[in-house]
Amino acid sequence: MKVSDILRLKGNTLYTASVNDPLGDAIQTMAEKDIGSLVVMEHGDVVGMLTFREVIVAIVNNGGTAGSILVRSVMDDAPLTCTMETDMDEVRRMMLDRHARYMPVMDKKMLMGVISFYDVAKAVVDSQNFENKMLKAYIRDWPVEGETDS
Repeated sequence: MKVSDILRLKGNTLYTASVNDPLGDAIQTMAEKDIGSLVVMEHGDVVGMLTFREVIVAIVNNGGTAGSILVRSVMDDAPLTCTMETDMDEVRRMMLDRHARYMPVMDKKMLMGVISFYDVAKAVVDSQNFENKMLKAYIRDWPVEGETDS
């Protein structure tokens, strides 16, 4: 299974922030859209990721408020990325190794989407459920020794 398979099922709605956006605005967008991350863009390029992890740390370090903090100062400026052709096993390994919950999907410099650890886990479970159904159907249709087709 490839990343493209997940994005095809998930859809391609993207939410972004600019490096110069106030953190409070980014938090508002994340809350309104019920999402855990924003891709941070500058001049049309992906330059970072803002997740609830960075938001929490920034607010704690700023005395409990977003204040005048800009997205640029708290974003992850070296996010993990993958391509549409990256295999799901590789994505799982990368996300686990870096404790990453969100990963931008890139086609050269173009942002194609974002996959989450939830998306990856759901794809794995769905794939296993499908295989399980196919195996059960195969076993159910297994010919009994001595039986012949009429």
